[in-house]
Amino acid sequence: MKFSERWSIPPVLAVLLAIISVQGGAAIAKGLFPILGPTTTATLRIGLSAIILLAAYRPDFRKISKVQWQAVIPYGLTLGAMNIIFYMAIKRVPLGLGVALEFVGPLLLAIYGSRRAIDYFWVLLAAGGIALISPWSANGVDLLGVLLALTAGGFWAAYIVLGGRISKLMPDGQAVAVGMVFATMLVLPFGISSGGFPKVTPQLFLAGAALALLSSAIPFTLEMSALRRIPMRTFSILMSMEPAAAAICGIIFLKEHLNFFEYTAIVMIIIASAGSAMSAKSSKLHATD
Repeated sequence: MKFSERWSIPPVLAVLLAIISVQGGAAIAKGLFPILGPTTTATLRIGLSAIILLAAYRPDFRKISKVQWQAVIPYGLTLGAMNIIFYMAIKRVPLGLGVALEFVGPLLLAIYGSRRAIDYFWVLLAAGGIALISPWSANGVDLLGVLLALTAGGFWAAYIVLGGRISKLMPDGQAVAVGMVFATMLVLPFGISSGGFPKVTPQLFLAGAALALLSSAIPFTLEMSALRRIPMRTFSILMSMEPAAAAICGIIFLKEHLNFFEYTAIVMIIIASAGSAMSAKSSKLHATD
């Protein structure tokens, strides 16, 4: 069953929908942390995502070539590492700070891949927005949490590179489904050793299934679709909307009101994302980096 063949979502819209989906999943994950812990939550999310995607896309493992295996295995392992490390980070630091620190990885990747002055401008504008939206005060900030978030950002940059590679070798849904299997293999020992699985009730299992859909299955499939059709640096800049989306979800779901500088940051990041999208359109979107 090939959803990507039935639905043709514009790449920029696919990235935006992925961001919204991830932030909805983050709200669910935040509720599971006090009961299950970050590693069990990450394992439940990734494991159920693998099951959902395997059922939806039914990849034929016998037909996967050696070249495809060599691409999809590191992609899946990177996917698993990125998620479990980020969950461990946001247990120690605020979500907004964790998201901003994690974005350092894709931001550096975007700068590295840029060839035009206008692309540097969009990156700098997005970076300025992140600087405004982030709680940079050192009071009470957990150093290990900061390091974990930065490490997750490094894996996020690797995920963008590897995702761009595998998206050219395998159909979108099948690539994510097979990658999720290897992500599950990586995180499962950590989830089991944390001792959170005995606490999983039917209600928590359903919450985990919703988390799997919103935080993994849906957004990663959308991102794979986008990565196949836009340059990697453009994808990186578009993802800078993550901190802004987190702040907006905070207003809607957590009643967290923002100050002038935080609203300004949201506007800066949205402008940078829109600008990068228009820049990609003018360069015909299909350029390779």
